[in-house]
Amino acid sequence: MKTLSILQIGSSLKGTTKTLEHILSYEDKIVAAKTDLLVMPEAILGGYPKGESFGTQLGFRAEHGRDTYMRYFKAAIELSGPEISALCGLSSRTNTSIVTGIIERSGSTLYCTAIFIDPKEGLTHKHRKLMPTGSERLIWGQGDGSTLPVVDTNAGKTGAVICWENYMPLLRTAMYAKDTEIWCAPTVDARPVWQSTMQHIALEGRCFVVSACQYQPSPDALGVNVENWPSDQSLIGGGSVIIGPLGDILAGPLLDEEGMISATVDMDDIARARYDLDVVGHYARPDIFQLSVNETPRQTVSTYIDDDISD
Repeated sequence: MKTLSILQIGSSLKGTTKTLEHILSYEDKIVAAKTDLLVMPEAILGGYPKGESFGTQLGFRAEHGRDTYMRYFKAAIELSGPEISALCGLSSRTNTSIVTGIIERSGSTLYCTAIFIDPKEGLTHKHRKLMPTGSERLIWGQGDGSTLPVVDTNAGKTGAVICWENYMPLLRTAMYAKDTEIWCAPTVDARPVWQSTMQHIALEGRCFVVSACQYQPSPDALGVNVENWPSDQSLIGGGSVIIGPLGDILAGPLLDEEGMISATVDMDDIARARYDLDVVGHYARPDIFQLSVNETPRQTVSTYIDDDISD
């Protein structure tokens, strides 16, 4: 038996350091739950700037938007930074594998990234969101196929697909082909229909789905003004949920509040569920349908030295 947990909180308006402190404050609860795998939401470190335009309209960008982006850029974290070290310490002390969303700063580009932390080895893998959605493309770069890992964690073979990437059928197929047992879905999508998406993926992939959403209270409670958003409605309403491989809800959804939810699961339920449906195995038709996946890193500049050229 394995215990899967979700920490549903929101990024602090006071910055990344305050958000990290809030995460670390849950250490005793993580230990009490005997958590094997802890999943946290999309962009929890670095923040999801819902409602922010960054001063952009079609055809031009206002100067104040560049300043807003600069502040957002500084709030992002680097994979070698102190925030990652702190999460590795939390993982080690609690003997808990961690999958969490961050805003990764790499050079002068930001990525919406999910990272994998092992209690003994620390940061081991990352997945960069392949397709930022809508206006997210203003502020985040695109990941490539080199960061599509399925990782052996304390709970089982674990992958991460971020927010609306879950609506990419070919990406789902690629992840199913890697024998994903625990499907982590860090998100900020708090719509009720998201629960249907998560249940569909659990049923389709015959895997456990752990969807961690941020919770941000209303603009009134936050003391901010968000254009075209009701001042008394949660900015991000949560809805974190844990679902079994036959689509049964095991914990959650946790709505309109922060907190931690957990479910103790029997990993043998995956084999039981795949008895009559394995979409990349006995229920596939490779004679008709095939998928090609490019997992090589894509680089703008490649340098080399030609030893055959003499002075």
